[in-house]
Amino acid sequence: MKTFLPLLLVATVCFGDLATDPILYPYGPSEGDKVTPKKDDGATSAIPISSVFIFFEKQHNSLYVNNNGVISFGVAVSSYTPNAFPLADGRPFVAPYWGDVNNEIAGTVYYRESKDPNLLERISNDMRKYYPNFNYRATWAFVATWDKVAYYGSSSRKTNTFQAVLTTDGKLAFIILNYGIITWTTGKASGGDPLTGLGGIPAQAGFNSGDKTNYFNIPGSRTPDIVNINKTSNVNTPGRWVFKVDKFRVAGGCVYEAHFVRYNETFWKDPTCETKCRCNMDGDVECEQERCSGNLVCRPSTWHYSCKIGIGLCF
Repeated sequence: MKTFLPLLLVATVCFGDLATDPILYPYGPSEGDKVTPKKDDGATSAIPISSVFIFFEKQHNSLYVNNNGVISFGVAVSSYTPNAFPLADGRPFVAPYWGDVNNEIAGTVYYRESKDPNLLERISNDMRKYYPNFNYRATWAFVATWDKVAYYGSSSRKTNTFQAVLTTDGKLAFIILNYGIITWTTGKASGGDPLTGLGGIPAQAGFNSGDKTNYFNIPGSRTPDIVNINKTSNVNTPGRWVFKVDKFRVAGGCVYEAHFVRYNETFWKDPTCETKCRCNMDGDVECEQERCSGNLVCRPSTWHYSCKIGIGLCF
């Protein structure tokens, strides 16, 4: 439950184009962006979109931009404490940074749909770099940007800036998640420290298809490490994560049980290290029977297992 306290106001002054971070696509008043309500846990009403967006084989003609770091389909999301994907209730949404944003304290959430040729060309060039086999040419984009937003219960001047871009050519569909300066992970109502914005249940990043099968948790989600998300990537561009979502395909590697695995990376999936898996260049995980060799022993390593020399280095 939230207890409403006097607000610590953080003054911001905006001049022209706000996208000073090169990882972010242009946004703000100069781009004709609209804004969400200045309301804790607020959201837009359903926004009709002029191009059908296919999200895991389901067509969507509208969406919601939610202040708590989510773009959702079908229903607005007011939840401020993030849950791990997949969600039990099957809500489909994209979460660049699902946490307890309070734009009444500081920051603005901008959004627009666009067919601007300059933006579409920039997106197309990026997608052809990340997915060279598709020769992608964007015909539509939706850009939502959380600009210098504060966290609920803040007693500091910490803010976060991040962005989600949906794009399609009428057949293929992608999401691009961009991260500027990230300084907090958790609002007070989720157990965070009002002075630091850290602790408690940290933010979740990734997406949930709604079918309980296709989902992705960006590494670090719901852990303190999520504050470093602007230093991570699946496309060798720190601060950017890209996914093909008409039918799921992650750039730069594979997904195994919602975990990202880079091309040619290997791991063991069982606690006795009897089954070794590898992400192949087609984006699929292949597994075969293979035990640890020689004097190597099986050790847990985050979400998977590795063969190591005693408690030393992994080979």
